[in-house]
Amino acid sequence: MKTKRQVVAFFLGAALAWAPALALSQPPAPTQDPGAKQDAKDAGHATKDAAKDTGHAVTQGTKKAYHATKRGTKKAYHATKRGTTKAYDKTRDTTKGAVDGGKEGAKKPE
Repeated sequence: MKTKRQVVAFFLGAALAWAPALALSQPPAPTQDPGAKQDAKDAGHATKDAAKDTGHAVTQGTKKAYHATKRGTKKAYHATKRGTTKAYDKTRDTTKGAVDGGKEGAKKPE
């Protein structure tokens, strides 16, 4: 019987010891709600931060697109320049060969 009382006393003591800790860990009562005004302020700040992030992302995307277009334009310019020079040289060589051949053909055989 004495053991039974000790067990009951132990659990009662534990409950009394933990009661203040459990009471402090509970969320505040609904009457302490910050209200709609604070919710609106929080929403406004979140919207402001989101707009800043979006603006930053747009700026970065614009810069990236600009640089990619610039690189692509330079690459196309240089490729066209090389191709034009190559075609010019080939045409010059072919024309020179045709002119020289025509001169030889125009000579009267002796």
